[in-house]
Amino acid sequence: GDLDKVVNLLLSLSGRLARVENALSGLGPHAAAEDEVALREKQRLLAAQLEDAKELREHVGRREEAVGAMVARYLPPEQLQDYQHFVKMKSALTAEQRELEEKIKLGQEQLRCLRESL
Repeated sequence: GDLDKVVNLLLSLSGRLARVENALSGLGPHAAAEDEVALREKQRLLAAQLEDAKELREHVGRREEAVGAMVARYLPPEQLQDYQHFVKMKSALTAEQRELEEKIKLGQEQLRCLRESL
């Protein structure tokens, strides 16, 4: 459960940071200075939160290794491989699901912008 939460946190922060950076790069020359300052501050805060989340992921990784070592003492090799595969795939599938959700959001935003421009 902790692994899922941390992976979701990392993906969420990464997505938010990417959107802020896109907004910054999309600011025109006539954009208000306070808009840029606000976006830069949000970018700084998100980058710091992302670094904290990466440290949290490392901590969860160490806990995962400790649990894996404990589980290895009680499971036969075949079941241990199944357990390791499950943990690995759960994390990968969570990341993939989140990535697809972000792509859907982006597509919906682009579609909305296209409709507004027509």
